[in-house]
Amino acid sequence: MSRKKLPKDVIDHWPEIFNDIEVKVVPLEYLDSIHVSFDNDDAWIIEFDKDEELTSELVSESIDELFQEYQDQIVNVDFRLDTKKVKQDIQKRTKQFMKKRR
Repeated sequence: MSRKKLPKDVIDHWPEIFNDIEVKVVPLEYLDSIHVSFDNDDAWIIEFDKDEELTSELVSESIDELFQEYQDQIVNVDFRLDTKKVKQDIQKRTKQFMKKRR
């Protein structure tokens, strides 16, 4: 089974942590945007409104619609993470955990 490593630009943001992470699931709260590349060199960036509550159903339906309509023209889909939020949350939870352990 191959490991699902994070992209290099994400790892470069905080290498001592992100380098060893194996991705199986990404919570929607950390999804920043989706970059879609097409065979005619067009590219779309679908950004998520941080104030809007995302649901897995909404994201799944939207992606399914996109794929159904443009499946023959899409050459790449790149899910971008809010690495700053991931880092802040990990640091916060680590501090909380360390306080409880003492």
